[in-house]
Amino acid sequence: MKQYNDIKRKYPDACLLFRVGDFYETFGEDAIRASKILGIVLTKRGAGSETETALAGFPHHSLNTYLPKLVKAGLRVAICDQLEDPKMTKTIVKRGVTELVTPGVSMNDEVLHSQSNNFLASVYFGKKNIGIAFLDVSTGEFLTAQGNEEYIDKLLQNFNPSEVLIPKVNKADFKAAFGEDFHVFYLEDWVYKEEYAFELLTNHFQTNSLKGFGVEDLQEGIIASGAALYYLSETQHNKIQHISILQRIAEDAYVWMDRFTIRNLELYHSYNPNAVTLLDVIDKTISPMGSRLLKRWLALPLKDMKAIQKRHQVVAYLKENKDILKNIQYQIKQISDLERLISKIAAGKVSPREVVYLKDSLDAIIPIKKIALESNNEAVKIIGDSLHSCDLLREKIKTTLNQDAPVALAKGNAIATGVNAELDELRAISTSGKDFLEGIEKRESERTGISSLKIAFNNVFG
Repeated sequence: MKQYNDIKRKYPDACLLFRVGDFYETFGEDAIRASKILGIVLTKRGAGSETETALAGFPHHSLNTYLPKLVKAGLRVAICDQLEDPKMTKTIVKRGVTELVTPGVSMNDEVLHSQSNNFLASVYFGKKNIGIAFLDVSTGEFLTAQGNEEYIDKLLQNFNPSEVLIPKVNKADFKAAFGEDFHVFYLEDWVYKEEYAFELLTNHFQTNSLKGFGVEDLQEGIIASGAALYYLSETQHNKIQHISILQRIAEDAYVWMDRFTIRNLELYHSYNPNAVTLLDVIDKTISPMGSRLLKRWLALPLKDMKAIQKRHQVVAYLKENKDILKNIQYQIKQISDLERLISKIAAGKVSPREVVYLKDSLDAIIPIKKIALESNNEAVKIIGDSLHSCDLLREKIKTTLNQDAPVALAKGNAIATGVNAELDELRAISTSGKDFLEGIEKRESERTGISSLKIAFNNVFG
């Protein structure tokens, strides 16, 4: 238990899933909470002794079943894995936290909702303004703004973050201004420093300043953004190259609705049971990305007439050209959730099969690009120009991976034949061992001149 206690001290606010053999175990208060949320048996370790403690666990292969339930209950979950093979050590197996999953930071498909963003928000209370940042690690979106209390409240209501970070010193301020409807996590006050935030952001984006993002004058927004990036590193999310831009939320570009307007119009959720929201009525999208984009458009209605007209032109063109619409819809149905696939690749959490899905999705974009470029509608042509064909990447995946690549790399047969000669030889040995032994027998018989030489194999001697 010493090893467990040492790790638990580093993550006191998280429910620690401690890998023991083929099980993830929880102890003490974590076990009591987990057993209630997951509906698993609560037992005791060292019953009757001074070291008696509550215990609850589940098989390691059931992690994707139980993890979403813990996170959706508002818990921060630290996953502690074995960092070495137990067979290779005679002492206690080295363990460490490999991932900290929180309501606002997750790459797990079971935790995420495909039709909604999973935003982490960070709020900083400055002297004049309140800074805010929204970050979705699963799609790579990173936005920031600053303003008065009323404006920040509208942003929180529209973006509806799954988790909000605030400085410990501002607990009461946040509660008084924005209520208690959010999952809140408190960070140390030193995290919210301008110099520290600037250093974090410029190091991440590999720039000397933030002028290129158009946010250099948002002092409070930059501080909030830096705290969001800090939190990713604290939750063991260090591979985040897919977060490549920090966008400014343009206050003047959108119609902003307060919490009462959003609630009364029942735009995307309702307090009435079995109610049908506006989003339920109009969401006829056929891809996860389209559904998230529609929700964003509904949350942030445009004010710029030219931008609105461009959208209308595209819709009118597709309404007038039914065959083109059907062709585009067919291709979109072949496209997986590209935003989240790319994020998984950047984080090193992608499976071989998902890489094949990426290639298939990029293949489906080519006909859409061709149709758009051949259109006589300027707004549609612009869309075609913005689509990249990714020829090199598609060809690389096609020649490197098997089309029926497995979900888990450990199952093998992910790499295509002809990519690596040594791998092909080892595969041939594993699938045609008898032929391989006959080849050795023939070669050795000719080399030694012993015509009766025999080579055999058994499970005892090899």
